[in-house]
Amino acid sequence: MLDFVRLEADVGEEERLVRDTAREFVEDRVKPTIGDHFEEGTFPTELISEMGELGFYAPNLEGYGSPNVSETAYGLLMQELEAGDSAVRSMASVQGALVMYPISAYGTEAQKEKWLPRLGNGDSVGCFGLTEPEHGSNPAGMRTTAERDGSGYLLDGSKTWITNAPIADVAVVWARDRSSEGDPVRGFLIETDRDGVTTNEITGKLSLRASITGEIGLNDVTVPEENVFPDVSGMAGPLSCLTQARYGIAWGAVGAARDCFEQARTYALERDQFGGPIARFQLQQEKLAEMATQITLGQLLAYRLADLKERDELRSQHVSMAKRNNVRTARETSRRSREMLGGNGITTDYSPMRHMANIETVYTYEGTHDIHTLILGEELTGISAYQ
Repeated sequence: MLDFVRLEADVGEEERLVRDTAREFVEDRVKPTIGDHFEEGTFPTELISEMGELGFYAPNLEGYGSPNVSETAYGLLMQELEAGDSAVRSMASVQGALVMYPISAYGTEAQKEKWLPRLGNGDSVGCFGLTEPEHGSNPAGMRTTAERDGSGYLLDGSKTWITNAPIADVAVVWARDRSSEGDPVRGFLIETDRDGVTTNEITGKLSLRASITGEIGLNDVTVPEENVFPDVSGMAGPLSCLTQARYGIAWGAVGAARDCFEQARTYALERDQFGGPIARFQLQQEKLAEMATQITLGQLLAYRLADLKERDELRSQHVSMAKRNNVRTARETSRRSREMLGGNGITTDYSPMRHMANIETVYTYEGTHDIHTLILGEELTGISAYQ
């Protein structure tokens, strides 16, 4: 596997174990069937419990059954999972960074004891409800509301483009609390079998087809007080979750790009035209050299983020740069790799075009490329371009 400047030579035993376990899982359990699932628009649900048994859900958290691995180990896990398919990494990323993380960071002891073990081992599936039909890049404009009703809250609204929603047992939903001054955003744990909750699947996707995506509809849903996150109010809560998830995406995109590169390199060495392998042609070597360079730069950025995260010095703007750059690299690498495979590259026998389609979603979700550009622009100039 491409590791041009030997970054993995410096990782410890824990990181190697996580990387090798995930790599073997992807080779044995994901790659043989993921092309069929992509074609059929289905997720390999049999993998959910297997990933739980292997500790793939939020292994960087502490307690409640989580192994508390290093941030580099977690990043390598995301990298290997997305080398298989973005849908598999998305499943693990949402379950861990967007559901288990806020419960761990903001939940009560009872919430942690109830949900973290069962989410961690894959017995339950979670989803994260922030994006709304009319508010994607501007989540602060959300219209989903919560109002006090006796000993709990009554929630109304809708969320869309929610990974795992149709198969989720619990949803972390963010809503405006109309019962408090200023209508602050608060987080709620909502079991999906509650009256008034619907989780319809979104079909007809041309990207991330092996991921189960849906909506969350809330129609006078009663939620008890014990299901509310007590320790967070305002947009800081959901945005902190996005920072955790974007960190994993920055690593995962490198995995998708690397898988495309490896397929293109192998193909170029094996494909004979005009009396020899096409890898001997300067045009092909230029593509491989450029892809390898950009992937290596993405790896360097991801490893640096891990160091900062371990020291508790990671800022959301750092993650924006990495998400923006590494997903763009994966987008360009998948296109070039497909190009090198010629007509054969448009089939599910090869991964680059599947990755290319998937990355269009990754390029958009968890903050679009343009939004992360503006985040960096504000950081560098002190001037917000949002208003």
